[in-house]
Amino acid sequence: MNKVIGFIGCGNMGGAMIGGIIKASLVTPENIIVGDLNEKKLKKAAERYGVKTTTDNNEVAKNADILILSIKPNSYPAAIKEIKDQVKENVIIVTIAAGKSIKVIEEMFGRKLKVVRVMPNTPALVGEGMAALCPNNKVSKEEIEEVLHIFESFGKGEIVNERLMDVVTSVSGSSPAYVYMFIEAMADAAVLDGMPRSQAYKFAAQAVLGSAKMVLETGRHPGILKDMVCSPGGTTIEAVATLEEKGFRSAVIAAVRSCTKKSREMSE
Repeated sequence: MNKVIGFIGCGNMGGAMIGGIIKASLVTPENIIVGDLNEKKLKKAAERYGVKTTTDNNEVAKNADILILSIKPNSYPAAIKEIKDQVKENVIIVTIAAGKSIKVIEEMFGRKLKVVRVMPNTPALVGEGMAALCPNNKVSKEEIEEVLHIFESFGKGEIVNERLMDVVTSVSGSSPAYVYMFIEAMADAAVLDGMPRSQAYKFAAQAVLGSAKMVLETGRHPGILKDMVCSPGGTTIEAVATLEEKGFRSAVIAAVRSCTKKSREMSE
Protein backbone atom coordinates (compact mmCIF):
# COMPACT_ATOMS: atom_id res chain seq x y z
CA MET A 1 0.00 0.00 0.00
CA ASN A 2 1.59 3.24 -1.13
CA LYS A 3 -0.40 5.60 1.08
CA VAL A 4 0.10 7.71 4.18
CA ILE A 5 -1.99 6.49 7.12
CA GLY A 6 -2.81 9.11 9.71
CA PHE A 7 -4.08 8.58 13.25
CA ILE A 8 -5.78 11.19 15.37
CA GLY A 9 -5.54 9.66 18.81
CA CYS A 10 -2.89 7.28 20.11
CA GLY A 11 -4.64 5.33 22.85
CA ASN A 12 -4.84 1.55 23.25
CA MET A 13 -6.83 0.95 20.06
CA GLY A 14 -4.70 3.31 18.00
CA GLY A 15 -1.56 1.63 19.29
CA ALA A 16 -2.94 -1.82 18.44
CA MET A 17 -3.69 -0.68 14.89
CA ILE A 18 -0.26 0.86 14.39
CA GLY A 19 1.46 -2.28 15.69
CA GLY A 20 -0.61 -4.52 13.43
CA ILE A 21 0.00 -2.38 10.34
CA ILE A 22 3.76 -2.36 10.86
CA LYS A 23 3.94 -6.07 11.72
CA ALA A 24 2.06 -6.88 8.51
CA SER A 25 4.28 -4.46 6.52
CA LEU A 26 1.24 -2.75 4.99
CA VAL A 27 3.20 0.51 4.96
CA THR A 28 6.57 1.59 6.32
CA PRO A 29 6.71 3.42 9.67
CA GLU A 30 7.65 6.60 7.78
CA ASN A 31 4.25 6.48 6.08
CA ILE A 32 2.36 6.59 9.39
CA ILE A 33 1.74 9.91 11.14
CA VAL A 34 0.16 10.06 14.57
CA GLY A 35 -1.42 13.06 16.26
CA ASP A 36 -2.23 13.32 19.96
CA LEU A 37 -2.13 16.02 22.63
CA ASN A 38 -0.48 13.58 25.04
CA GLU A 39 3.25 13.91 24.34
CA LYS A 40 4.09 10.87 26.48
CA LYS A 41 1.91 8.67 24.25
CA LEU A 42 3.51 10.16 21.14
CA LYS A 43 7.00 9.54 22.48
CA LYS A 44 6.11 5.95 23.26
CA ALA A 45 4.69 5.42 19.76
CA ALA A 46 7.74 6.99 18.11
CA GLU A 47 10.16 4.88 20.15
CA ARG A 48 8.26 1.65 19.75
CA TYR A 49 7.19 1.88 16.11
CA GLY A 50 9.37 4.56 14.51
CA VAL A 51 6.36 6.51 13.25
CA LYS A 52 6.08 10.25 12.75
CA THR A 53 4.28 12.10 15.55
CA THR A 54 2.81 15.54 16.13
CA THR A 55 0.61 17.42 18.59
CA ASP A 56 -1.00 19.24 15.64
CA ASN A 57 -4.01 17.36 14.27
CA ASN A 58 -4.01 19.58 11.19
CA GLU A 59 -0.60 18.23 10.22
CA VAL A 60 -2.03 14.71 10.29
CA ALA A 61 -5.09 15.80 8.30
CA LYS A 62 -3.04 17.50 5.59
CA ASN A 63 -0.81 14.47 4.97
CA ALA A 64 -3.05 11.44 5.44
CA ASP A 65 -4.54 9.47 2.54
CA ILE A 66 -6.33 7.26 5.06
CA LEU A 67 -7.28 9.13 8.24
CA ILE A 68 -8.27 7.03 11.26
CA LEU A 69 -10.13 8.87 14.02
CA SER A 70 -9.10 6.70 16.98
CA ILE A 71 -10.56 8.97 19.67
CA LYS A 72 -13.53 8.75 22.03
CA PRO A 73 -16.96 9.39 20.45
CA ASN A 74 -17.49 12.56 22.51
CA SER A 75 -14.26 14.00 21.07
CA TYR A 76 -15.40 13.66 17.45
CA PRO A 77 -17.23 17.01 17.08
CA ALA A 78 -14.27 19.10 18.28
CA ALA A 79 -11.65 17.09 16.39
CA ILE A 80 -13.57 17.15 13.12
CA LYS A 81 -14.29 20.87 13.43
CA GLU A 82 -10.54 21.42 13.79
CA ILE A 83 -9.47 19.36 10.75
CA LYS A 84 -12.41 19.42 8.34
CA ASP A 85 -10.95 22.13 6.10
CA GLN A 86 -7.49 20.55 6.08
CA VAL A 87 -8.17 16.98 4.91
CA LYS A 88 -7.31 15.94 1.37
CA GLU A 89 -10.10 15.87 -1.20
CA ASN A 90 -9.80 12.09 -1.73
CA VAL A 91 -9.02 11.15 1.87
CA ILE A 92 -10.64 8.04 3.32
CA ILE A 93 -12.03 8.81 6.77
CA VAL A 94 -12.12 5.77 9.07
CA THR A 95 -14.25 6.11 12.21
CA ILE A 96 -14.35 3.74 15.19
CA ALA A 97 -16.92 5.57 17.31
CA ALA A 98 -19.98 3.73 18.59
CA GLY A 99 -23.21 5.54 17.82
CA LYS A 100 -21.75 7.77 15.09
CA SER A 101 -23.43 6.96 11.78
CA ILE A 102 -21.90 7.70 8.39
CA LYS A 103 -24.51 10.40 7.89
CA VAL A 104 -23.54 12.09 11.17
CA ILE A 105 -19.85 12.03 10.20
CA GLU A 106 -20.62 13.54 6.79
CA GLU A 107 -22.66 16.27 8.46
CA MET A 108 -19.78 17.05 10.83
CA PHE A 109 -17.41 17.48 7.89
CA GLY A 110 -20.03 19.52 6.06
CA ARG A 111 -19.66 17.60 2.80
CA LYS A 112 -19.61 14.15 1.26
CA LEU A 113 -16.31 12.39 1.82
CA LYS A 114 -15.15 8.79 1.59
CA VAL A 115 -16.13 7.35 4.96
CA VAL A 116 -15.67 3.84 6.37
CA ARG A 117 -17.43 3.25 9.66
CA VAL A 118 -15.75 0.53 11.72
CA MET A 119 -16.61 -1.22 14.97
CA PRO A 120 -13.48 -2.97 16.31
CA ASN A 121 -13.03 -4.60 19.71
CA THR A 122 -10.34 -4.66 22.38
CA PRO A 123 -8.84 -8.12 21.59
CA ALA A 124 -7.14 -6.17 18.78
CA LEU A 125 -4.61 -5.36 21.50
CA VAL A 126 -3.38 -8.97 21.33
CA GLY A 127 -3.81 -9.42 17.57
CA GLU A 128 -7.18 -11.17 17.85
CA GLY A 129 -9.62 -8.35 17.14
CA MET A 130 -12.88 -8.57 15.23
CA ALA A 131 -13.96 -5.57 13.18
CA ALA A 132 -17.09 -4.78 11.19
CA LEU A 133 -16.64 -2.32 8.32
CA CYS A 134 -19.29 -0.29 6.54
CA PRO A 135 -18.26 2.07 3.70
CA ASN A 136 -20.35 4.81 2.13
CA ASN A 137 -20.94 4.84 -1.63
CA LYS A 138 -17.95 7.07 -2.37
CA VAL A 139 -15.45 4.40 -1.31
CA SER A 140 -14.25 2.18 -4.15
CA LYS A 141 -13.95 -1.60 -3.92
CA GLU A 142 -10.15 -1.29 -3.97
CA GLU A 143 -10.23 1.29 -1.16
CA ILE A 144 -12.52 -0.91 0.92
CA GLU A 145 -10.00 -3.74 0.56
CA GLU A 146 -7.19 -1.44 1.69
CA VAL A 147 -9.05 -0.51 4.86
CA LEU A 148 -10.05 -4.14 5.43
CA HIS A 149 -6.39 -5.17 5.23
CA ILE A 150 -5.56 -2.66 7.97
CA PHE A 151 -8.01 -4.27 10.39
CA GLU A 152 -7.10 -7.81 9.34
CA SER A 153 -3.50 -7.04 10.32
CA PHE A 154 -4.53 -7.39 13.98
CA GLY A 155 -7.47 -9.80 13.77
CA LYS A 156 -10.38 -10.42 11.45
CA GLY A 157 -12.72 -8.12 9.55
CA GLU A 158 -16.07 -8.35 7.79
CA ILE A 159 -18.00 -5.92 5.58
CA VAL A 160 -21.54 -5.40 6.94
CA ASN A 161 -24.57 -3.29 6.17
CA GLU A 162 -24.76 -0.19 8.37
CA ARG A 163 -28.14 -1.28 9.75
CA LEU A 164 -26.30 -4.14 11.50
CA MET A 165 -23.73 -1.95 13.26
CA ASP A 166 -25.76 -1.81 16.49
CA VAL A 167 -25.93 -5.61 16.49
CA VAL A 168 -22.17 -5.75 15.85
CA THR A 169 -21.69 -3.54 18.90
CA SER A 170 -23.52 -6.02 21.13
CA VAL A 171 -22.20 -9.30 19.73
CA SER A 172 -18.61 -8.16 19.17
CA GLY A 173 -17.70 -4.65 20.31
CA SER A 174 -19.08 -5.02 23.85
CA SER A 175 -19.03 -8.80 24.17
CA PRO A 176 -15.46 -9.19 25.49
CA ALA A 177 -16.87 -7.81 28.76
CA TYR A 178 -19.40 -10.66 28.92
CA VAL A 179 -16.66 -13.20 28.23
CA TYR A 180 -14.44 -11.73 30.96
CA MET A 181 -17.35 -12.07 33.39
CA PHE A 182 -17.78 -15.73 32.36
CA ILE A 183 -14.06 -16.42 32.86
CA GLU A 184 -14.12 -14.68 36.23
CA ALA A 185 -17.18 -16.64 37.36
CA MET A 186 -15.67 -20.00 36.34
CA ALA A 187 -12.45 -19.10 38.12
CA ASP A 188 -14.35 -18.06 41.26
CA ALA A 189 -16.05 -21.46 41.31
CA ALA A 190 -12.69 -23.20 40.94
CA VAL A 191 -11.24 -21.11 43.78
CA LEU A 192 -14.28 -22.01 45.90
CA ASP A 193 -13.38 -25.67 45.34
CA GLY A 194 -9.73 -25.16 46.31
CA MET A 195 -7.79 -24.16 43.18
CA PRO A 196 -5.30 -21.27 43.45
CA ARG A 197 -6.69 -18.16 41.73
CA SER A 198 -3.81 -17.75 39.27
CA GLN A 199 -4.29 -21.31 38.06
CA ALA A 200 -8.07 -20.92 37.97
CA TYR A 201 -7.87 -17.89 35.63
CA LYS A 202 -5.42 -19.73 33.37
CA PHE A 203 -7.57 -22.86 33.09
CA ALA A 204 -10.77 -20.88 32.50
CA ALA A 205 -9.27 -18.45 29.98
CA GLN A 206 -7.52 -21.17 27.98
CA ALA A 207 -10.77 -23.17 27.84
CA VAL A 208 -12.56 -20.16 26.35
CA LEU A 209 -9.72 -19.49 23.89
CA GLY A 210 -9.58 -23.10 22.74
CA SER A 211 -13.35 -23.42 22.47
CA ALA A 212 -13.58 -20.28 20.33
CA LYS A 213 -10.81 -21.61 18.09
CA MET A 214 -12.72 -24.87 17.67
CA VAL A 215 -15.79 -22.96 16.44
CA LEU A 216 -13.76 -20.87 13.98
CA GLU A 217 -11.48 -23.59 12.65
CA THR A 218 -13.83 -26.57 12.45
CA GLY A 219 -16.79 -24.62 11.08
CA ARG A 220 -19.08 -26.84 13.14
CA HIS A 221 -22.21 -25.54 14.85
CA PRO A 222 -21.51 -24.66 18.52
CA GLY A 223 -24.32 -27.00 19.54
CA ILE A 224 -22.59 -29.95 17.85
CA LEU A 225 -19.31 -29.13 19.57
CA LYS A 226 -21.15 -28.90 22.90
CA ASP A 227 -22.76 -32.31 22.31
CA MET A 228 -19.32 -33.82 21.63
CA VAL A 229 -18.27 -32.91 25.21
CA CYS A 230 -21.47 -34.16 26.85
CA SER A 231 -21.19 -37.88 27.66
CA PRO A 232 -24.41 -39.66 28.76
CA GLY A 233 -24.87 -39.29 32.50
CA GLY A 234 -21.55 -37.45 32.76
CA THR A 235 -20.20 -34.35 34.47
CA THR A 236 -20.55 -31.98 31.51
CA ILE A 237 -24.23 -32.64 30.82
CA GLU A 238 -24.86 -32.15 34.54
CA ALA A 239 -23.27 -28.70 34.33
CA VAL A 240 -25.17 -27.88 31.11
CA ALA A 241 -28.45 -28.85 32.78
CA THR A 242 -27.67 -26.51 35.68
CA LEU A 243 -26.86 -23.66 33.29
CA GLU A 244 -30.19 -24.22 31.52
CA GLU A 245 -32.02 -24.35 34.86
CA LYS A 246 -30.46 -21.01 35.90
CA GLY A 247 -31.36 -19.35 32.61
CA PHE A 248 -27.83 -19.01 31.25
CA ARG A 249 -28.77 -18.89 27.58
CA SER A 250 -31.76 -16.59 28.03
CA ALA A 251 -29.66 -14.25 30.20
CA VAL A 252 -27.00 -13.97 27.48
CA ILE A 253 -29.61 -13.37 24.78
CA ALA A 254 -31.29 -10.70 26.93
CA ALA A 255 -27.95 -9.01 27.66
CA VAL A 256 -26.91 -8.89 24.00
CA ARG A 257 -30.29 -7.53 22.92
CA SER A 258 -30.26 -4.86 25.64
CA CYS A 259 -26.84 -3.78 24.38
CA THR A 260 -28.19 -3.56 20.82
CA LYS A 261 -31.13 -1.48 22.07
CA LYS A 262 -28.81 0.93 23.90
CA SER A 263 -26.59 1.26 20.86
CA ARG A 264 -29.62 2.13 18.71
CA GLU A 265 -30.70 4.76 21.23
CA MET A 266 -27.23 6.30 21.14
CA SER A 267 -27.37 6.40 17.34
CA GLU A 268 -30.64 8.34 17.22
